[in-house]
Amino acid sequence: MVDFNDSDFSVSAQARMLGLNRTSLYYKPRPSSEWDLQLNRLIDITYTKHPEFGYRRITAWLESYYGFHVDKKTVLSRMQAMGIQAVYPRQCTSRANPANTVYPYLLSGVQASCPDHVWSIDITYIPIRKSWLYLTAIIDWYSRFVLAWEVDNTLEITFVLDACKKALGNSAPEIMNSDQGSHFTSPRYTGLFKEAGSKISMDHRGRAYDNIFIERFWRSLKYEDIYQKDYQYPREARKGIREYTDFHNNECPHQSLGYKTPSRVYHAGKPRSS
Repeated sequence: MVDFNDSDFSVSAQARMLGLNRTSLYYKPRPSSEWDLQLNRLIDITYTKHPEFGYRRITAWLESYYGFHVDKKTVLSRMQAMGIQAVYPRQCTSRANPANTVYPYLLSGVQASCPDHVWSIDITYIPIRKSWLYLTAIIDWYSRFVLAWEVDNTLEITFVLDACKKALGNSAPEIMNSDQGSHFTSPRYTGLFKEAGSKISMDHRGRAYDNIFIERFWRSLKYEDIYQKDYQYPREARKGIREYTDFHNNECPHQSLGYKTPSRVYHAGKPRSS
C-alpha cells in the first residue's frame, strides 16, 4: 500500500483495487485491559443465560453473583458495543437504517416442513481471553443444520455477506429470517436472497424467540465449548468453533430430530438430483 501523500491514488481506491477492506488499513487495535475483557465476558455469560435482562439487571447481577462492581452506564455502553440488548418487548430503542426496508415476520405459526424451507441468520459475541470476536451463522430450521458461519473481529457487514454467499452456494431457502439489525436490512444482504428467489422475514422487535433455533445453537456453543475452553487467541477460537459446528452437524444426535444428526436429516430430506 502506497502512502496517500505520495500517490495519485487514494487509500480507498487502492483498497478497492486490491480487494481489501479500507477500514482495516487504518485500524490499529488497542489492547484491552484484563478488567475490560472480564467485564465483557461476564456480560456475555449473564446475557446468554438471561436474554431478558436489560443493562440495569445485568449490572445488579454482576455485583450480586460475581462481586463485579461497575456502573450502569458502562454496562449499557458495553452491551451496545457487543451488539446485544434485552429481548423483552419495548418501544423503539434502536433503529435500523431508515433508508432500508424492514420486512414483515412471515413465520407466525409456521413449522418448517423440509430442508431449505426456512433459514435463520444471527450474530453473537464471542469472548476470548485476549480479545473478542463476532460470529454469524445460518441454520436450517427443519434439520438444525448449520449451513455456514463466519467470524470477524469487527461488526462490519462483510463477514455476514461472506456467510450468506457460502450458504447460497449450495442451496437457497424459501424463507430467510433475521432480526431487524442494520446488517440484515441492508440491501447488500437482502439483495442476495431476493436474487436467489427467497422471501425475506424479520423478527418482531423485542421478541425473544422468533429466531429460536439459532438462539439455542448459540447457547449450546457457548456453554459446551466457548466458556469451558476459554480460548486465548482468535485462531484458537476459530478452530474451536469449526470443530464444535462439525460436531453439532455430523455427530451429535438431537432429541427433537429423533436422535438423528442435523446433517443426516438435512441431506436425507433434500430431493435427489437426477
